[in-house]
Amino acid sequence: MKNLKKFSSIVLVLALLSALMLTSCGKQESGKNGEDYVFKIGTANGSLCLAPLHIAADNGYFDEEFKNAGIKYELVEIDMNQASDLITSGKIDACVGLAGSYIPQIDSGLEIAFTTSIHTGCTKYYTKADSGIEDMADLKGKKIGVPGMSDSSVVALKRILHGLGINVSANNMEIELVVYNLTDLPLALENGAVDAVALHDPVASSAESEYGFKKIFDLTEDGQFANEYCCAVFVTTEVAAEHPEAAAAYTRALMKASAYVQAEPENSAKLQIDNNQCSGELENNAKLLASYNYQPSVSAMEETFRNACTDLLEIGDLKEGRDIDQFTSEHVVKFDDVPDSYTYNDDGTFTSVDDKKK
Repeated sequence: MKNLKKFSSIVLVLALLSALMLTSCGKQESGKNGEDYVFKIGTANGSLCLAPLHIAADNGYFDEEFKNAGIKYELVEIDMNQASDLITSGKIDACVGLAGSYIPQIDSGLEIAFTTSIHTGCTKYYTKADSGIEDMADLKGKKIGVPGMSDSSVVALKRILHGLGINVSANNMEIELVVYNLTDLPLALENGAVDAVALHDPVASSAESEYGFKKIFDLTEDGQFANEYCCAVFVTTEVAAEHPEAAAAYTRALMKASAYVQAEPENSAKLQIDNNQCSGELENNAKLLASYNYQPSVSAMEETFRNACTDLLEIGDLKEGRDIDQFTSEHVVKFDDVPDSYTYNDDGTFTSVDDKKK
């Protein structure tokens, strides 16, 4: 009888331990993939180009898409310059940004994947009116001010000059790049510290108006770059693989917001100003938003990524031997329940647009 009681006690203890372990595992699983999972979106105020990110929150597209998917989400205020570090440390799962700025980082191991593109343009190159520089070919041997060595404006600049036969590889650079804060670049050009500058709007349009700078290249107006998208949506590769329904909801929300900006640039600019998401004058901000193509496109994101990577490989800015097709398929993801694009209708609804190339 004593042995039976002892055995029963042991069985009871083991059962309790097993139950505790299962409960603990269940809680961990819930935290990672279950009801407690929260999709974290990096966001920030101050930039006109981030209109889709702001509109997705203002118009409730995030709320709608994540509610329909049964997933919680959180907007995390960040410094956009720190987005890569926050992605790496797991502080955010997704963000938007200039695609060209991220390609070299992805090549070096940053684990993100683009899910769609949201607008073209917003990058321009200027010189002083009396500089004697008439076009990009005249930049050979010149000093060019840029916002950062890995900035998307530098990636585009290298691609442009490479196409003109000007060497821009690390071991044979026929231009000199000098880094300034974006807002300091106009003054650097005005004071003669550099011969030309690469600027993003709204700083670009403001500088052109204030200083009378001569625009020598505009990505929105050039045949090679007009159909390429500068700003793109991305998630971590882990999220794309383990939480595709969350990544898809996030992508749909931003695509709808982008389509809204395309159709309603003035209302979009007003929402940004009213909600303290961007400063500036309504008329000017609306004019700038209308000057870009905010029609979102998954297929255009894929094409933009492949084109940029092909050029960067030729220049020597990607790892030697990189398979561009494989690299593209790994870092541009598509979801079955995300269309190639959306258009915004007058009644407030959206129409999905399929990729006609498929």
